[in-house]
Amino acid sequence: MKIIVATHNEGKLAEIRRILEERLGADAADIELVSAGSLGLPDPVEDGVTFQENALIKARDVAERTGCPAVADDSGLIVDVMGNAPGILSARWAGEHGNDKANNALLLKQLADIPDSKRTARFRCAAALVVPGERKTDGADDDKPYTIASETVEVGEMPGVLLRAPRGANGFGYDPLFVPDGYDSTFAELGAEEKNKISHRARALEILERELRCRQKDL
Repeated sequence: MKIIVATHNEGKLAEIRRILEERLGADAADIELVSAGSLGLPDPVEDGVTFQENALIKARDVAERTGCPAVADDSGLIVDVMGNAPGILSARWAGEHGNDKANNALLLKQLADIPDSKRTARFRCAAALVVPGERKTDGADDDKPYTIASETVEVGEMPGVLLRAPRGANGFGYDPLFVPDGYDSTFAELGAEEKNKISHRARALEILERELRCRQKDL
């Protein structure tokens, strides 16, 4: 069974693959995960106002274009003293999409005067699964010839605190600044296996896994 992960980030694809392999066990061997980027699919406009809406936008776009089940996630950092920012703007907080160094630098500057006790934050992830239906018969919208049969979206969170300087070389995004509750290491200092057990993405995919298991025979 082929499932397309609606991302152009191969690092995210690898992380999702590891999480699902751990969650699905032997059943993971029956699932082939490929990225939308490797297939040359375009990035849809993410104009939702929540992580859930943006995850569904990405998964729907891939399913409608390809006729294959699609998984997508949308995630970001929520800083309590900043009124839930950066939120859905996390990846482009400093302006350029995906510039982790600039995003981290800007966030640290904005939090410079915030005491350690107030530097609480949460990573939030919405994970969506969209299953396509039949091919459209009216010939409309040739770029997206398939209907949608079903869609599911789940949310996971990981609370923690933000440091005053980055630590660690693993991960991406705000991982070097974020220490999850119950740990002394940042996400960027944790190994992939440990991070995948506790991360916001793992928690969202853990819930979504039940839906995958229920639908695996039908997909």
